This record gives sequence, structure tokens and C-alpha cells, in this order.
Amino acid sequence: MRTWLVVAAEKQEFTGIVRRCGPARPLEWPGAEFAREIEWKGERWWLVANGPGSMLVRRALAGRAQDLKGKVDGVVSTGFCGALDPALTHGAVIITGETPLRAGASFVQGRIVSTSRVVVTATEKKALRESTGADAVDMEFEEVKKIAEEWGVPVRAIRVVSDIAAEDMPLDFNRYRDDRGSFSRGRIALAALVRPFTVLPGLLRLERNCRLAAEKLGEFFANSEF
Repeated sequence: MRTWLVVAAEKQEFTGIVRRCGPARPLEWPGAEFAREIEWKGERWWLVANGPGSMLVRRALAGRAQDLKGKVDGVVSTGFCGALDPALTHGAVIITGETPLRAGASFVQGRIVSTSRVVVTATEKKALRESTGADAVDMEFEEVKKIAEEWGVPVRAIRVVSDIAAEDMPLDFNRYRDDRGSFSRGRIALAALVRPFTVLPGLLRLERNCRLAAEKLGEFFANSEF
């Protein structure tokens, strides 16, 4: 049985995968906020999430090379991303990397660039598209790729669009990160209460798009083989 380490930022990004491919069993993984194991189509997936950005990814995965040597066949960076290509729609799956994949659902083969902060506005997305040529943006793939290379195992990104190129975020989420680096849901909720007629509708729309994205990601994983 092959084993794939599947890394996301947040537990929410795994909800569609767990719903379609579960049950998910608890997985002992020191240093991670969320860790579960799934067996699907004769393969094992270790689902690990520890928050957004490269620092939190490395905190969860660094130092595990000796523990995982010979146990992990490849690493998959997954979760939500922002579209930079105007042609990408909500729920579109975009993949890049080197692990073999037999996909049973539609996807776009493209390039993903990672940034240290949330790309908030459509103007920023356009500028990033023009400067990098990338199709989508996330905060973790490049760090996951570095770690996989250090371990000597193949890596792929399988990401799903939660916000399209023409959309602004309802808030500058970079202002609502706690000391650890995670997004503070309490502070985000307070910001919505302070501006209920402008921020709240945008947050609700983003949440709907994230639920759609999670379901599309689960559908893709359920119908594909690594």
C-alpha cells in the first residue's frame, strides 16, 4: 500500500475529501493542529494541516524526515487558492508537480506561485499574474515542495479556486493573524460586526465559495489515483 502525505493549511480544506473518501481516523502527528488518516482505493492518505504560510508548514513537517523515511511515497500540497488567470472559475481544480496522477475529474494543468501573505485585491492578483505568469496563488506549495525535495520524494500541488481573479477579498486578512501566524476567527468576526453591511456579505459569499471549493476538491480526490 502506498502512502501519500497530503498537506493543507486549514481543516476546512479537507472537509470534501473526508466526506467522500472517509472515514478519517486520528493520526498521531506532533506539531500539527489537524492530522487524520484515510485509506482509499488501496492507498493511504495522511492528511495534515497546521495553519497558513511557509512557517507553519515547516513547523509541522520539519524534522520528520527520519520518521517518514521509506514510509511516504510522495507529498501533495492541497487546499484553496486564488485564481490569477481570469479564465479560472470558482471550484476549478489546478494541479502542478511531478507525482503521477490519473484524474477522473476535470482539472487545469498550470503554475502556482506561493506568497507570504494573502493576495487581497483583484489589482494585486493582476500584477502578480503579469510579474510571474502564474495561474493561481497560494501560501504553502513552494515550502511543501522544498521539504519534499529535502526528503527525496515527489511532490504535486492539487489546488481548488476559492476566489477568482476579478474578486477582492472582503477583508485584508493579513491584518487578522495571531501571534502564531494563524487567522484569528474571533477578530475577523468582530470586524464583520463592526461593518455588517459591507464586510459581512462578502464574508458570507467567500464562505459559500470555500464550501463549494472543498466539495470540488473532495470530488477530484475521490475520482483520481495518484
